[in-house]
Amino acid sequence: MLDKERGLYVAHSANGPISLQGKMACRHGLIAGATGTGKTVTLQVLAETFSQAGVPCFMADMKGDLSGISQAGKLSGFIEKRLPEFGISDPQFQNCPVRFFDVYGEQGHPMRSTISRMGPEMLGRLMDLNETQTGVLNIVFRIADDNGLLLIDLKDLRAMLNFVGQNAAEYTTQYGNVTSASVGAIQRALLALENQGADLFFGEPDFDIYDLLQCEAGRGIMNVLAADKLMLQPKLYSTFLLWLLSELYATLPEVGEMDLPKLVFFFDEAHMLFEGTSKALTDKIEQVIRLIRSKGVGIYFITQSPTDIPSNILGQLGNRVQHALRAYTPQDQKAVKVAADTFRPNPAFKTYDTLLELGTGEALVSFLDEKGTPAIVERAKILFPLSQIGAITEDQRADLIKRSRLYGRYDHAIDRESAYELITAATLEAERQKAEIEAAAEAERQAAIQAKADAKAAKEAEKAAKEAAKKKSNGIGAKVLKSVLTAVTGVAAAAAADAVTGKITGKKTTSKTSTGEKVVKKATRSATNTLTKELTRSILGNLIK
Repeated sequence: MLDKERGLYVAHSANGPISLQGKMACRHGLIAGATGTGKTVTLQVLAETFSQAGVPCFMADMKGDLSGISQAGKLSGFIEKRLPEFGISDPQFQNCPVRFFDVYGEQGHPMRSTISRMGPEMLGRLMDLNETQTGVLNIVFRIADDNGLLLIDLKDLRAMLNFVGQNAAEYTTQYGNVTSASVGAIQRALLALENQGADLFFGEPDFDIYDLLQCEAGRGIMNVLAADKLMLQPKLYSTFLLWLLSELYATLPEVGEMDLPKLVFFFDEAHMLFEGTSKALTDKIEQVIRLIRSKGVGIYFITQSPTDIPSNILGQLGNRVQHALRAYTPQDQKAVKVAADTFRPNPAFKTYDTLLELGTGEALVSFLDEKGTPAIVERAKILFPLSQIGAITEDQRADLIKRSRLYGRYDHAIDRESAYELITAATLEAERQKAEIEAAAEAERQAAIQAKADAKAAKEAEKAAKEAAKKKSNGIGAKVLKSVLTAVTGVAAAAAADAVTGKITGKKTTSKTSTGEKVVKKATRSATNTLTKELTRSILGNLIK
């Protein structure tokens, strides 16, 4: 609690009150201890103390217990017995101003980020990609930037992956090799991410970091993230909080040393942040933690054992509250020894033995003094919170959400034109043009086929006409020939009859013309007459037709 004389009063030892120095609060801290030893209550006491001093906080609520910070506490028999120990006679129970957030948008205001803001490195960690696949993801981001394609949600990233995969040959020379195997692996990882509900996290409106730095009536707002569902997806949970840290580091200006932090960030289940994290990313986390204090942000990790935190990061955590540890195995005993060795020894007791003896609500406490030096470790009892211990009801939560100033700002997703829409439109246009070209080519082919068929039909018609004309000509000639033969035969027969008659009668013909000549003349006249008649009939027949 905030006390005029004792400042940020957090715990009480045999030597008196233990307070956190406001100027040293940005030097980060650690709350550690076995399950059930009181870590959550310690977090709540620290958070509400900061709130009373006008410092907003962000915390992940794993079990729903931290939601009670929104309601005023009550005097219980347990608290009443401890009042004299803390030198408190009349505790003023009070709530803290609270805003609830939820990545899934179910128990608080949605918190979203765009794919572009998350970046390829964070996404690579989230999707558990190897180095090669992360490199391909970097290429995809670069191509999107160079072409002005916004990556807002998962469908944008999927469309971009398809686009790059289909046109890999065009980009390999400029950006590097993009294999179908790597693109396929990233697509499968995206599908798994969607199945975890991550598609609700990516989109717009994206979260404004400055909404975490708000106060109401001089008290810092407690920004509580509902993480009971989110923690079931450890990669998503840890990557989301790491993204928040990175955004704070990239967005906030340098402020140097301050009397109090601008924001305190509580990272519960901190071991999730470092499990399966590459050395490069661990180095980045260390850099952020080391430098973000100059931005006025204090980070406090909550975990079971100090060994859950990499040593180079553990060394950055100056303010420590260590609850009891259990040593059931040799590995546990080693962890207790490591935890004991991180404190500045107190000659009044053995740190190792005390860690095993601490009861619920007790802790070994060592805060930085005004000069930034770790204080000698003290065995102390953590103060009770002035707000409610335990979860609130669903109706209370819903009422607080509706009364929040952020209500309606993030609740409805926006799907504006981005990479997916532009790539889809370009694909449809390309397909339309391709269809038009194919249709024109098909029409030209059909026209050529028809022209060929027409030419063939015309040729066949011409041939048929010639054959018909030939047959007709042959018919007339036959009739003429027949007429000639008939005429010749008739004339010849008549001449023969005349000759026979002359011989019988003994008369001689008086004509000088020979019998043969007469035959030819008569035959010619007869054939000419027949030909004339046939031609006349033919001409008249054609005219009538």
